[in-house]
Amino acid sequence: MLDLSLLDTVILIVFSMIGIALLLNLWRLIIGPSVPDRILALDTMYINTIALIILYGIQMDTALYFEAALLIAMLGFVSTVAVCKYLLRGDIIE
Repeated sequence: MLDLSLLDTVILIVFSMIGIALLLNLWRLIIGPSVPDRILALDTMYINTIALIILYGIQMDTALYFEAALLIAMLGFVSTVAVCKYLLRGDIIE
């Protein structure tokens, strides 16, 4: 039998839950009836990916993954703002 600590068990459970959330977001991204639904699904996928990276950093006990998650969060925010601005005005740079 595996000798897992409570933290390891919880991390495995949360990995699977976030994985299911990513699959549901992918389904919404593909099937989404409108463009705003697809943008929201993509933004939520960014957030779930950040959660996975942070969780992996906790599991590996290193701070490097937290910095990577911060970079992905900034890129996700900028890309969401750019896509929304493009949809509203038809132009990103004025």
